[in-house]
Amino acid sequence: MLYQSKDDKQVRLRTVIPFENKLAPLLIRDALHSLIPDGTDHIFVVGIGSNLISGDSLGPFVGTLLEELYPNHLTVVGNLRYPLDATTLVPVFSNKTLPKNSFVICIDSVLGTKNIVNSIVVQNGSFSPGVGLNQRLPSLGDCSIMGVVLENDSNLEHNLLYTNLHLIYTMATNIAKGISLAIRQYYRYPSNGPILN
Repeated sequence: MLYQSKDDKQVRLRTVIPFENKLAPLLIRDALHSLIPDGTDHIFVVGIGSNLISGDSLGPFVGTLLEELYPNHLTVVGNLRYPLDATTLVPVFSNKTLPKNSFVICIDSVLGTKNIVNSIVVQNGSFSPGVGLNQRLPSLGDCSIMGVVLENDSNLEHNLLYTNLHLIYTMATNIAKGISLAIRQYYRYPSNGPILN
């Protein structure tokens, strides 16, 4: 489903996809393809999260699935080996200058309303990580892909530790496949090449 909402005078386009939808990778590909501007030379995937908390591992998991794939057009920052969490995000990006004509996709686990829990949300515009944990971190990216893993409630910290790994694994593989398909289509890679490493 596609939603439009006003946010700080900017129209936000959101695609909401149930995490087990068999067409999820294709829907993610289509959503990204509509957001990546013509003339983009390089795509950065920023996998935000922790490798110690299952509910917060979505970003690094996606980063691991995509690293070293399409090296001429894709750079991954944040994976399970080198996660990009609240302690490493600012040091990594404070002195980083991205090349001209780059497009940045942020991936993170988020909390949401009951009606979109267990969904993957693709949204244009920058992303503010850590909001669900009341952390103030810099906004990043040109678009975001968020896995809504839990409902926003008072038992947040406890629940994140015990988030269903099937949910995280399925979301991560669908997101990674969708990004891979978008890059393959955008840069016209052969269709018989691998989708993931």
